[in-house]
Amino acid sequence: MSSIVYRQYTGESDLPYIMSLVQHELSEPYVIYTYRYFLRQWPHLSFLAYPDDSSEPVGVIVCKQSMHRDVTNRGYIAMLSVNKNWRKRGIASTLVRMSIAAMKLRGVDEVVLETEYDNAAALSLYASLGFIREKRLFRFYLNGKDAFRLVLVVEPSDTDDDEASEATSAKPLYLAPPRMMRVPPAPYDSDDDTSSR
Repeated sequence: MSSIVYRQYTGESDLPYIMSLVQHELSEPYVIYTYRYFLRQWPHLSFLAYPDDSSEPVGVIVCKQSMHRDVTNRGYIAMLSVNKNWRKRGIASTLVRMSIAAMKLRGVDEVVLETEYDNAAALSLYASLGFIREKRLFRFYLNGKDAFRLVLVVEPSDTDDDEASEATSAKPLYLAPPRMMRVPPAPYDSDDDTSSR
């Protein structure tokens, strides 16, 4: 079994791979400007997962972080997608942890996202990471499905988090060479069943 290599988004050359993964695995369509909105402003919060023997990613997370109502430093998970053939290996949970670690370096207070109300695997994944259901959003998606808004309250940290320092540096990498981090294969993880957003 291949080990997984994770790296930060590094520039426009990653965009076709990200678009392909998201469009193939998620039900909600996006135009290229949506991807660029997130990736150009918050490149340091997006990560890709590769098998160590491949040049094509099998997982991606795209996020943002900004002030919400001028009082809360809020992170937002916009897209999380893992190729169906690579699920149940801990890829999604690792991508989420890496993004949260990068947000913590920038003082995040909470992280939010929406996912379809009946996506049991995504709800289980996020619950295992400490997210709680804040509210149900009726007919939220273009397909008419409801969503749950999930929230993770992030406790302030007094010490540097080793995971955060390995996941990203304090400065965005923009078009810098990719930072690679090898992760050994994970045992079966039932919380990582399907892609979510």
